[in-house]
Amino acid sequence: PQSICCSRRKSPRQLTTQPNHTMRPILLKGHERSITAVKYNYDGDLIFTASKDHTPSMWRAESGERIGTFNGHKGTIWDLDVDRFSTRLLTASADASVNLWNCETGDILHSFTHHGPARGVAWSDGCEMFATINDPFVDHNAQISVYDAPIGADSFSDLPRLEIDLPKQSDGKVVKPTNITWLNLNEALFVTFDNGAIRLYDPFNGEELEEFFPHEKKINRVSFNRDKTLFITSSADFTAKLYDVVDLHHLKTYKTDRPVNDAVISETKDHILIGGGQDAMSVTTTSGKVGKFETRFFHLVYEEEFGSVKGHFGPINALAVDPNGLSYASGAEDGYVRLHFFDKSYLDMKDPVPEDLQEGEEESKQ
Repeated sequence: PQSICCSRRKSPRQLTTQPNHTMRPILLKGHERSITAVKYNYDGDLIFTASKDHTPSMWRAESGERIGTFNGHKGTIWDLDVDRFSTRLLTASADASVNLWNCETGDILHSFTHHGPARGVAWSDGCEMFATINDPFVDHNAQISVYDAPIGADSFSDLPRLEIDLPKQSDGKVVKPTNITWLNLNEALFVTFDNGAIRLYDPFNGEELEEFFPHEKKINRVSFNRDKTLFITSSADFTAKLYDVVDLHHLKTYKTDRPVNDAVISETKDHILIGGGQDAMSVTTTSGKVGKFETRFFHLVYEEEFGSVKGHFGPINALAVDPNGLSYASGAEDGYVRLHFFDKSYLDMKDPVPEDLQEGEEESKQ
């Protein structure tokens, strides 16, 4: 049984939830190797998971039952994205392909070949197009590609409608893209890089619109809230940072003592969930407690950690929160996906207002 350990503001005492309100996670045992991506669909009733075992899976969010697998890739699945109505799934793989799947039957509708290992994939608003990123390979630079995939189409073009080449920097360093997303109304492609940069590109002519550096080290993952007004970056520099999408203004920083592999924004509470841990290579030399493989809960506004959920035996690589706010799923290097349903004490929890606490403390001193 897992429980969120909560600590009061300005008090080191640890408070645990009541015994009858324990969070009992469902262990999703369907992958043979490390988990790389976990996503809920738009309605929150399905979970899609990807791992290094070449086989993405689809699960029921309410029970953890596996509905089926998508068989056809020959390499690690680095990313996936499901469309608005959960009819088509995109998967980006290290076998240098992006596959388009029928979610109902598990059949491949089309396989889009790339010049190098595909790292990321994302549906556009309206799900009539999608964008991909791939690593450099031999003589080919890293690339951003945009493909047409009209709803109801029977055939698809292998040629992208747009290719954006990502050449080496002036100092000869190769900068690899790590994530890609579309902004609202398909106004721009939002791409993160392993040098800590974020760039915005025009999705129709490929022009670079903006570049800024929220981090000094690699950006492992970026997550948006449902209406894409906020985004949070997760970095190897031990921090996660919250930004406003409209003006790219930095709002908050959540500091940890380990690399952050993923961070997500809760849709129903002002909370941030952060997952990470030490580098996967050094995991076997330390115990689970020392490795710090728990999901950490931070308050979105106050930047304070107020709880954690343990359970994994390796660094957490992927996090996802149910759009309805009832559960969250975490996938780790140990190959397990843990589906946690929030207990009543968490759902009923009211966030304290620091000003009120400070006034109370001043009164008690007098």
